[in-house]
Amino acid sequence: MIPKELVKGSLKSIVLKLLAENNRMYGYEITQKVDELSSGKIKLSYGALYPVLHKLEKEGAVVTEAEVVKNRNRIYYKLTESGTASAKERIKELEEFMQTVKILLNPQLGFEPCMS
Repeated sequence: MIPKELVKGSLKSIVLKLLAENNRMYGYEITQKVDELSSGKIKLSYGALYPVLHKLEKEGAVVTEAEVVKNRNRIYYKLTESGTASAKERIKELEEFMQTVKILLNPQLGFEPCMS
């Protein structure tokens, strides 16, 4: 499993990417999709996910749509036009960051990880 500290910095990008690809999603659906796509390596807690969703809503990147499903109110999150632009930018930034980290961790740099 990937440590929560590593996931925390990329969670907003992950959520934006999922919403961009799936039109609209509700919280549980997002947690399940992340679990599925990461082969169980990333487990999102609601305590981590919902603050990000609320922040994205406050920023105007997402809007909510309420729908009653099986007598329960379900809140769907959907990207706005500015959210779609933000998603593209955040994903690009995260990809550049991952490439840079990969370069920094390249074994050819002479660093041998300590296996203790």
